[in-house]
Amino acid sequence: MASLGVNIDHIANVRQARMTVEPDPVQMAFLAELGGADSITVHLREDRRHIQDRDLKLLKATIHNKLNLEMAATQEMVDIALQILPDMVTLVPEKRKEITTEGGLDVIANESHLEEIIQQINSAGIPVSIFIDPVENQLKASKEVGATWIELHTGSYAEAPLKLQSIELAKLQEATFKARNLGLRVNAGHGLTYQNVELIAAIESIEELNIGHSIIARSIAVGLKEAVSEMKKLIRDPREEPLFD
Repeated sequence: MASLGVNIDHIANVRQARMTVEPDPVQMAFLAELGGADSITVHLREDRRHIQDRDLKLLKATIHNKLNLEMAATQEMVDIALQILPDMVTLVPEKRKEITTEGGLDVIANESHLEEIIQQINSAGIPVSIFIDPVENQLKASKEVGATWIELHTGSYAEAPLKLQSIELAKLQEATFKARNLGLRVNAGHGLTYQNVELIAAIESIEELNIGHSIIARSIAVGLKEAVSEMKKLIRDPREEPLFD
């Protein structure tokens, strides 16, 4: 059964829209944990468009479960990770003009750089995951550069028309199987919602699903604790009937 990582970047987006102090993602992380979140994920971007350094420090000091730091593979971010010591680092691609992460990191094109970055992070005892597309060559490259985990990009599955969704699901199933055979541990995320998460949650050997936007959107109607709880129920038993249409 997969665990649930809740990405709280969008809470910080609301705060930064007014450059004020609320809503505080640190306080909201507490509610997410009460709702059943097994880990809290934040992406500290180079441009600091949502999560701030202050948030990261306080989250590390206050959350009860795991802290997963998504970050670009830059020396600035490595130095921050080595200071904060999150429970996991997930290396992701980052473009200044994108609204959200657009596809997986190209490990093949950046092998030597990523290997150096991962060695620094691993030296502090922090496991490293790489956010990649479900492509065999990227899986192999992730293993070669020293990653312990990968996070499979589920965006193509989430955005596929219904008639093509089974094809994208099969790609994720196959990538999970191949990753495990390489000795990699597997997480998954991006674009997952209450309507499409169950088929992904049913893939054997995926250990954690990282979900943000859909949960935060749902929380506007029902509150964050309940929104997380609803998603956790869908992941815990993907065979259950949908909680709502």
